[in-house]
Amino acid sequence: MSKMKQIAIKDIVTELVLSVSAGVAVYYIVNQLLKFVENEGGPSGLKSKDTKKKVSSTLKRLKNNPEFKKIDFNDYELFLLESVVTPEEINISFNDIGGLDNIIDDLKESVLLPLTFPDLFQSYSSLLQAPKGVLLYGPPGCGKTMLAKALANESGANFLSIKMSSIMDKWYGESNKLVSAIFSLANKLQPCIIFIDEIDSFLRKRESNDHEITSTIKAEFMSLWDGLISSGRILVLGATNRPNDIDSAFLRRMPKKFQINKPNEEQRSKILRILLKDTKIDDELFDWQTIIEMTEGFTGSDLKELCRDAAMVIMREYIQKNLKSSNGSIEFLHLNTVANEKPTSGDNDRFDVRGLRTTDFDFASHKKLLVNSV
Repeated sequence: MSKMKQIAIKDIVTELVLSVSAGVAVYYIVNQLLKFVENEGGPSGLKSKDTKKKVSSTLKRLKNNPEFKKIDFNDYELFLLESVVTPEEINISFNDIGGLDNIIDDLKESVLLPLTFPDLFQSYSSLLQAPKGVLLYGPPGCGKTMLAKALANESGANFLSIKMSSIMDKWYGESNKLVSAIFSLANKLQPCIIFIDEIDSFLRKRESNDHEITSTIKAEFMSLWDGLISSGRILVLGATNRPNDIDSAFLRRMPKKFQINKPNEEQRSKILRILLKDTKIDDELFDWQTIIEMTEGFTGSDLKELCRDAAMVIMREYIQKNLKSSNGSIEFLHLNTVANEKPTSGDNDRFDVRGLRTTDFDFASHKKLLVNSV
């Protein structure tokens, strides 16, 4: 093959490579533009099936309330509706929380009542409106999130739970619009509680080496928080176990701070009685005081897991004695009850399960887990 032919073949191959590369680049650009047009400039996650389904469900519940029936939402607010929990969906009240009576009383007085009856408090003085921000802080597993949900339920407020993943968007500037939508949506749904769990990860101390997008999001959030006009019916509620990592400018905007520590002996007693209120107890072999003393250092979450494991010991015993398997089906001996069969009224009386005893609690294993988690 002559030199001229070799050069010609190389030129053809080069042109083909360039053409294919250009075609791929054009396809990618057009594809991204089409996706952007399809989203109409709104949040990139708004068109996903799961998001649309959740948004539609929340919108339906909100429209059942005459107050929100005629309200229109923009694309960014619709996207955030996925994170809205209406009061009817929250089944936690202050009665379900044990050992935090002092904090609950303070929350009722300084937050709940001004949020629920703003006219009453403002008729005396504008100083008495609900604070714009409240911080719950303390060790993990002590009931901060549970307390936040109970506050929303008791106040009848809509609960807007914000996560970093819900406001971070791949398109430049979209995250700022989503932050703006948080406050505009809360304004439309007031009374509303904007809840930010692990708030230290979102509003941590600002540094000179912060990414530009993170800095602008924080600045946008702070600006909108300052300009919040709600007559005391919008509350930013944060929960964290690392309060020292939160920027001082954001801490200043949360004047009410509640420290939630691990429960003491009296508080553990109340928590345990709430956890075991519908559990069958063996009165002769169950010692409340021993369990309370043996659970020193446990959080509310630890106590719940301890009780759950103890109840499982009883259930495991009953299953081993009364369960049989034949022909691929699972049945209980002496009963016409098959697995997956829907229970009927009075089913609880058909199962002769023994009561809970002190010996069912495995304190040693749980204490070992506590030591390893520190």
